[in-house]
Amino acid sequence: MSNITNNWRKLGICLGGCLGAGGLGSVATRQSLMTWYPQLIKPAFNPPGWIFAPVWTTLYLMMGYSAYLVWQKKESAAGVKAALSWFSIQLIINTSWSFVFFKFQSLVGGLLVIMALWSAIVLTIVKFSKISKIASFLLIPYLLWVSFAAVLNFSLWWLNK
Repeated sequence: MSNITNNWRKLGICLGGCLGAGGLGSVATRQSLMTWYPQLIKPAFNPPGWIFAPVWTTLYLMMGYSAYLVWQKKESAAGVKAALSWFSIQLIINTSWSFVFFKFQSLVGGLLVIMALWSAIVLTIVKFSKISKIASFLLIPYLLWVSFAAVLNFSLWWLNK
């Protein structure tokens, strides 16, 4: 397989994997957005519902490109496999939050998962920064959004306990 074909394949896998994780999370979310979530008491800073899809789509694309930049480095290079493993772990935790929070309607469970997610993102950024500074910088908006989501999750739990 040529280098160019291999690079396009890797990019497709990275972008598709991240967008797929987002799609799976949205399946878990859809029903509760129409039934359970509207009934919750929300903080004043709760964003309008329409903002989540474009923000998450942008973040998943940035995440996918970030992973691609790391994967593009020599796979035998020190830290690449570990960094991509942490990336995969945080992506699994990311998807699981949608299930815990929305599908199982657990505010406290969501809070626990999002704290684990935040930690996994930080570790991924640290691992990526040793391989590609650009890849690590691409994850900063994701960390900031998840930080905001954690505050929102906590506020929802606090207001609805």
